[in-house]
Amino acid sequence: MSTFGTLFRVTTYGESHCASVGAIIDGCPPGLELSPADIQVQLTRRRPGQSNLTTPRNEKDLVQLQSGLEHGVTLGTPIGLLVKNEDQRPHDYTETDLYPRPSHADYTYLEKYGVKASSGGGRSSARETIGRVAAGAIAEKYLKLVYGIEIVAFVSSVGKVHLPSSHAPPSLVPSDDNEDNDDVHDALSPEFRTLLSTITREEVDKYMTRCPHPETSEKMTKRIIRAKEAQDSIGGTVTCVIRNVPSGLGEPVFDKFEATLAHAMLSIPATKAFEIGSGFKGTEVPGSKHNDPFVRREDGRLGTTTNWSGGVQGGITNGEDIYFRIGFKSPATISQPQDTAQYNGTPGSLAAKGRHDPCVVPRAVPIVEAMAAIVVMDQLLIQNSRKSAASLLPPITTLPPTMILPKSN
Repeated sequence: MSTFGTLFRVTTYGESHCASVGAIIDGCPPGLELSPADIQVQLTRRRPGQSNLTTPRNEKDLVQLQSGLEHGVTLGTPIGLLVKNEDQRPHDYTETDLYPRPSHADYTYLEKYGVKASSGGGRSSARETIGRVAAGAIAEKYLKLVYGIEIVAFVSSVGKVHLPSSHAPPSLVPSDDNEDNDDVHDALSPEFRTLLSTITREEVDKYMTRCPHPETSEKMTKRIIRAKEAQDSIGGTVTCVIRNVPSGLGEPVFDKFEATLAHAMLSIPATKAFEIGSGFKGTEVPGSKHNDPFVRREDGRLGTTTNWSGGVQGGITNGEDIYFRIGFKSPATISQPQDTAQYNGTPGSLAAKGRHDPCVVPRAVPIVEAMAAIVVMDQLLIQNSRKSAASLLPPITTLPPTMILPKSN
């Protein structure tokens, strides 16, 4: 479906080459000061044509707020917004009249609905994410203002070029070849933890690749350009950190925080993988090393000395930084001739036309941030509604102290 969320509900609309794309946001709290500029900053980070590493499609992606606020203040009613599609070239897609593009959604959408969009990727196109980014910007303003929550994503790999998680010399990095060696390369190196706790969007945006590491960014740039010159494409990963999230968010058992987060991330076009915390690396570490011991914080609350869990335990946030990584495949549409078949099964060769990203991960950064903001916003509203309802009841006096959350001193 085209709607995501329970209390903070986002419905997106539009295809890649229709008149406009946009969203309806239901559940935004009333009284939030909001302007198009609050939304535009993220849409501008997402827009095409930012550099020679992205599609040259020339779209301004200027947002228009249609409803849900007056005099710059939200009313609590649905917020409608739209962005016009201006630089459309349907003639670039005439080859899809005969051929379903390999690994694209042309064939599956036709199988699903019996009809499909005549040009571009339709609803599977990244143009659809404009509504998500706009909705995420609204959620993010509330989260920052009320809770001080910060969400920052960055590119962590392109092809085989990876952002180093540690600056230790190779001689000090444990070998993964010895199956009896439990000291695997630590995904939670001091350098990586410092990066997660301090990275800002300003630092990320210094680089065309949105990888905040000069040497790695330069290698990524060369890799993307090489794919572009070969009329090919390449994939990569985006890492995201969410800071200052309150503990207690998540709805076990089917709407655990990481489950909802995975749902959100894997709904983004071109995604193929999701991991949170230590992820797959955590499968190589024994529990004695992977467990996160508790410690008393200065404010009296419990925290953890490590964060292999990625800020989520039992599907519920524990107050630590939440970090996760998403894998994006190499874009399906390439101009290189490919042997394939027409819709009727006749063999042939397809060299797709049009303007496409050789690598999507630099532009995916604000999309990941937006979906993270939507998840946190929705989970916060759900948890706050539960706490509000419980606060109306008389104090609990019949349970032993071990069953009740202790008050912080």
